[in-house]
Amino acid sequence: MPTVENVMDETLLASKSLIDGPSLIDDERTIIVGSLAALSFVIQMTHELVLSASSDVVILPTAAAYYGATAAAVELAQRFESTGVNIEALMVTNRTSAHETYFAQRIMSADWVVFTDGSPLHVRSTLRETPVGDALHGAQRIVGVGTAVGSLFAEMIDPRGGAPTTGLGYRRGLVICADASSDQLGRTRQLLTTNEPLVVLGEKDIIFGVGASWRHSYSNIGEESPGES
Repeated sequence: MPTVENVMDETLLASKSLIDGPSLIDDERTIIVGSLAALSFVIQMTHELVLSASSDVVILPTAAAYYGATAAAVELAQRFESTGVNIEALMVTNRTSAHETYFAQRIMSADWVVFTDGSPLHVRSTLRETPVGDALHGAQRIVGVGTAVGSLFAEMIDPRGGAPTTGLGYRRGLVICADASSDQLGRTRQLLTTNEPLVVLGEKDIIFGVGASWRHSYSNIGEESPGES
């Protein structure tokens, strides 16, 4: 298992709901990866198991609105090129687009809904109390790249200083943040109002979830064979 300092909080390591494993179980509705490279590993491992040429994948570049949503969506879509899946980017970048009925319907019908990385605060402000946000409750599988997906949980971490704040509450069982100084992570842990474990997401990390139960695996980035935590 990873050490507390570089990946996960000790409360998560001790959690009975976290089970190590390298492959995707079909009913795991949430996947969190630390980088695009880790996403590629997940796609490789699950291709033909839960992804096929008939699979429907939508990309939400909401978190990247301030950094280039189109470029982020294209970069992420390229990771699926070898699978032959049907893929569409839903340009939900502000609250007006988050009220589009078509976007909400596509999220409900898609096999995978994939979030780009970027600003978790923008995700929260854009999706809260909107049709697109409501649709995420019923999404078949949500895949998040990077720590922006932390906004989907009940409690999230403000990246501007590491203080916990209210998230969207679409997923439960974790609090996710980026790596930071030991002092900042210490303050974050002290300020948490939930008993849910804090995950400091590293670029090789892959987290699988069903409901409030989560398990952790490493991708094999930079290694000759997949590494397990």
